[in-house]
Amino acid sequence: MFIELHELKVHPIDFEEEFRPGAIDFGPDLQQVNSLHSEGRVQVVEEHHGKRQIIKDIRLNGRLAVTMQLACARCLEPVEQDVKRDFDLLYRPQGADAGVPERPVTTTEAEISYYQGEGLLLEDVLREQVLLAVPLKAICREDCKGLCPHCGKNLNLEQCSCAEPAEDPRWAALKDIRGKMQH
Repeated sequence: MFIELHELKVHPIDFEEEFRPGAIDFGPDLQQVNSLHSEGRVQVVEEHHGKRQIIKDIRLNGRLAVTMQLACARCLEPVEQDVKRDFDLLYRPQGADAGVPERPVTTTEAEISYYQGEGLLLEDVLREQVLLAVPLKAICREDCKGLCPHCGKNLNLEQCSCAEPAEDPRWAALKDIRGKMQH
């Protein structure tokens, strides 16, 4: 859904959109399990910069819900993660802040994004919000044993016959110090 600036100047737009798996590209590490449901409102906000300059920002607030699948950080098995997120975003025309002298960025200004042309694509906004909401690392279960570092077997499913690695002699001095500190 393309949100057009000229239509927003006339009236705010309410949206309720469903995106099937595969409609939005989340990259190779994330898979969308069910339809992404989004709803919200988009409107133009006029911001006065100086006496004569008026900037037309796009304010988009709403919510989304979807289930995503990613790999367990320990054993690489698929993990499903429910993502629900409310958002209130402000988009300013790209180049609107050009020529402004450098100054510290306020917390409010750090949350401003930019758009090019005559509007923005809702799918791009939703992709960004989902990627921000999904954890960087997910674990399939708290007691996940992970993969054997030698043969790569999933230790949750089977034991491997790999020998315990020999201790690196370079760490022996630190191990001695640790032993002395504990006594």
